Amino acid sequence: MEQDCKSTKSQSLTLEDILTRENLNEALKQVVANKGAPGVDGISTADIKGLLRANEGALAQALKQSVLKGKYRPKAVKRVWIPKENGSQRPLGIPTVIDRLIQQAVAQKLQEVYEPKFSEGSYGYRPNRSAQDAIERILSYANEGYDWVIDMDLEKFFDTVNHELLIYIMERDIKDRRILTLILRMMKAPIEEDGKQTPCTLGVPQGGCISPLLANILLNELDQLLESRGLRFVRYADDMMIMCRSERSAKRVLESTARFIESRLKLKVNREKTKIARLASPDNLKFLGFGFRKRGKEHKTHPHTKSIMKLKRKIKETLGRSRGVSQQQYQEELSTLLRGWYNYFKIGLGKTRILTLDEHTRRRIRMLYWKRWKRIKTKYEALMKLGVNRWKAWEWANSSKKYWAIAQSWILTTTLTNERLRKHGWLCLKDMQS
Repeated sequence: MEQDCKSTKSQSLTLEDILTRENLNEALKQVVANKGAPGVDGISTADIKGLLRANEGALAQALKQSVLKGKYRPKAVKRVWIPKENGSQRPLGIPTVIDRLIQQAVAQKLQEVYEPKFSEGSYGYRPNRSAQDAIERILSYANEGYDWVIDMDLEKFFDTVNHELLIYIMERDIKDRRILTLILRMMKAPIEEDGKQTPCTLGVPQGGCISPLLANILLNELDQLLESRGLRFVRYADDMMIMCRSERSAKRVLESTARFIESRLKLKVNREKTKIARLASPDNLKFLGFGFRKRGKEHKTHPHTKSIMKLKRKIKETLGRSRGVSQQQYQEELSTLLRGWYNYFKIGLGKTRILTLDEHTRRRIRMLYWKRWKRIKTKYEALMKLGVNRWKAWEWANSSKKYWAIAQSWILTTTLTNERLRKHGWLCLKDMQS
């Protein structure tokens, strides 16, 4: 009976349901809250409310009618490139704010249809599910004995989604052809880069409101296959780990799964990056920024080494003297960075790691002070104020040691003490622990 209700709900979704006042208003709130850069038309999220309310909502009504009559055409998607950890770049597609509004309105209603159909093993971009939940599930499987992992990598997933296949899959649940046509137009919106437009025949742009949901709809086909075979897996968007009891089993599952992905979903498995290994092994597996280790018989998680190095790079950038901002702004930006990082990784943070990171952070803060004092006279006077006797103050003010070495020397660690930095408004990770 419950399944019949879900089926009826999905098949009865219409374009009019998507374009209700309530749904569009909710979509507008979400688009404004998400902020983001303007698209090719230069209109920002700050401008959108005023534009839609101008002339008593005439623009909003015209937009709604153009969608209903099938005349709406999404504008080109602005392409920008985002640097990756390995030095390469990944493409990001930025639709216009108006197009993001329509995408969000469609995504909200599609979410209602597809959320009950999604697998328990899927965690990415779903309500009330998080990366931390995915990591906890991996640890749970590993501690049950499923500690051989297929770390699956899909090559350029978002760029290779087959439009026609995705629409074919959605036809099972969405019977209003107008909705499917609208989604197809969104996916096929041309790409604009350096003033030139190119047609889009494959992929969904990362940066569009609807792209994560469309990715989940396509990869749900894989989820259902794995579930039907009784396999344990965790997927977050296109990142996936399949858990097995033995290496032999993992090899067999990898081959059959790769065949399905490439033949049925028309995607490509990156054979070089896909690997089979024990979860807590020297291979140093990384999933959603986390690494894994084994203590006794129990598997644990921790921030991966690359995640630690990335945080240290961001701390260095945030506390760069050449930025020329006030101490208050330095403190606010560092606080935002540390709080966000801590809240994400706290399920795997031990006291020792927190103390080590705090030592590094404070060293960077002390180096910032030393750099900002800059001149010998300024350094000398600052050290005197901190209680250093005049001879030592003069000696260190004239020191030729490197900034990084000075930041860890006794002259700063005993004057710009941890407690003094805390009183001056500097936040550390340890302060966030309850």
